[in-house]
Amino acid sequence: MRIDPNFMKKIFLLLFSLALLASCSSRKEIVYFQDAEKLDNMKNLMKFEPVIEVNDILSINVTSLNDEVAAPFRMNSGNQQSGGGGGSQSQAMQGYLVDIDGNIQFPVLGKIPVANKSRSELEAFLTNEIKAYVTDAVVAVRIINFRVIVLGEAGSQTVVKVENERMSIPELFASVGGISYTGKRKNILVIRESDGVKSIGRVDITSADVFSNPYYYLKQNDIVYVEPTLRKVKSAGWVTSPMGLISIGTTIFGLIALFTR
Repeated sequence: MRIDPNFMKKIFLLLFSLALLASCSSRKEIVYFQDAEKLDNMKNLMKFEPVIEVNDILSINVTSLNDEVAAPFRMNSGNQQSGGGGGSQSQAMQGYLVDIDGNIQFPVLGKIPVANKSRSELEAFLTNEIKAYVTDAVVAVRIINFRVIVLGEAGSQTVVKVENERMSIPELFASVGGISYTGKRKNILVIRESDGVKSIGRVDITSADVFSNPYYYLKQNDIVYVEPTLRKVKSAGWVTSPMGLISIGTTIFGLIALFTR
């Protein structure tokens, strides 16, 4: 059977055109915060403050105009917990470790329940307890091991340390280089653990509704996973799988046979 070269060119042009169409992405798949106009004149959609959990490491600083009076309530070598490592990194992670029962051992006051309290709630609680000893005590609390893990089709897969205890989904992706063109922006997976129970949430960053999503603000130790698009999965299969190459070859020869009968 003799195959017309011009016909072969048409077949390959057809396949090339189909490949281009398959690789194109629509605006709805790529653009963030679509229909954001509906947020005009809307007040704060949600308030967020992380709560303290088991295995968190807390920095608690007590100050007073009389430094000597406040000194007994500060951390010493007997009650500090290091987050590991050496040098300045080790010192940066020194703090009060929340034990499995949700407590910390605090100077003078002893065992203090802290789990499920927000930072501001713990500050108010400690200030009230310390007042019996230091009337003008000022208490500052921070979660110093706040981190978020990002995986999948993002600019980089890494552990992101959060300095200010508050990070949103857009801030996370801005810090790692965004989402790649082969990542699903409409179906971002967030895996969260609270009181030993894991929960799963989905975030659509292409919609303005993301601002009211309960997973918009991330909690410590959240895992954020950007799934690959179907196009990426298929392309990976064609490139790496012999069956994918066989499928492409079979399609080409099938088209040739169909049009040369």
